[in-house]
Amino acid sequence: MPDAPHPYMQVAERIRRRILDGALGEGEKLPPVRELAKREGVSVATLGRSLDRLQVEGYITTSRRGTFVANAPEVAPSGYDRITRVLRTGSVLAEGETMIVTKAELIRPPQYVAEIFDLEDGAQVVHREWHTGKGQQRTGLFVTWHPAHFAAAVPELLSTSRASSPGLLPRIQQATGRRVVAGRDDLHGRDADAREAGFLGVRVGSPILAGAHRLWDDEGVVEYGEWCLPYRLAVGYEYGFEAAVPEVS
Repeated sequence: MPDAPHPYMQVAERIRRRILDGALGEGEKLPPVRELAKREGVSVATLGRSLDRLQVEGYITTSRRGTFVANAPEVAPSGYDRITRVLRTGSVLAEGETMIVTKAELIRPPQYVAEIFDLEDGAQVVHREWHTGKGQQRTGLFVTWHPAHFAAAVPELLSTSRASSPGLLPRIQQATGRRVVAGRDDLHGRDADAREAGFLGVRVGSPILAGAHRLWDDEGVVEYGEWCLPYRLAVGYEYGFEAAVPEVS
């Protein structure tokens, strides 16, 4: 059984999520250390380790005036962060973040996507393309794919409306009875092509972080997505290890 994360990691994760979700806004001052430690139910020393971690990650800054959420933090939510956020809050977007959907259609997918969904020749999928931003900053370009029959149960999948788009995964689960039980992210660095550069507001050939994710249940893949982030943003992951137990011969 995996060991529980250290308390300082748990506190850092709670504060990190509040920042990513927009509950703590850019430039907002955090409570004094003793007060925040009391709220989190940990010692001042433990809270200090949490804040040190968040400062290294770029989420907060400290000065004589106190501790503040970094202005335009150079961090971005991971695929896991966005997925858990939409299931938790009903929106894939952080507070202050916007989404523009440029495509929402039924199409015959590329061969590799057809293989991911285990489709027969000529079968269609739902294809959506969208990008996000915060203020003048572009934060990501995304393409997502879903089984075609989901569109009958969730018509919003074929809509470019800003009102319904941020919360589609909970609607899919409710309407289809499918429940995501696992997922996988794959990431790699590469150069931006012309299309990606135009959406992200960077020069063609600029380095970007690109990734793909799959969400599935016992019946198969519920969502496959591809995305890319501008070079100035970084993605972080939390994970734990199962304690290694030496074998006794």
